Amino acid sequence: MTVDALAARIRSLLPPGVHGTEKRMFGGLAFMTAGNMLLALAKDGSLLVRVGKAGMEDALAVPGASIMDMGGRSMSGFVVLSGNAIEDDDDLRAWIARALAFVATLPAK
Repeated sequence: MTVDALAARIRSLLPPGVHGTEKRMFGGLAFMTAGNMLLALAKDGSLLVRVGKAGMEDALAVPGASIMDMGGRSMSGFVVLSGNAIEDDDDLRAWIARALAFVATLPAK
């Protein structure tokens, strides 16, 4: 799936009023709400999802989810999804909800 196609799917699945801005980040496109990153699309078509440190264990238990690694450094609180983990709209919607639940705990920027 192309980055543009995945971005369009995400836009269509975000609840009304949640999607604040889109910003170039991590070499891809990030979706922001209240100034906080929610999701980011990588150039390779994978999806970075912000789940928070407390949500890491549950998120990593889902097939297709892995720890985000940037330059050899693990990024706690973020998981990377690819392949089957983001092909189905119901699965993608669940990941968006997971990210929204975490970001709702953060102060607006």
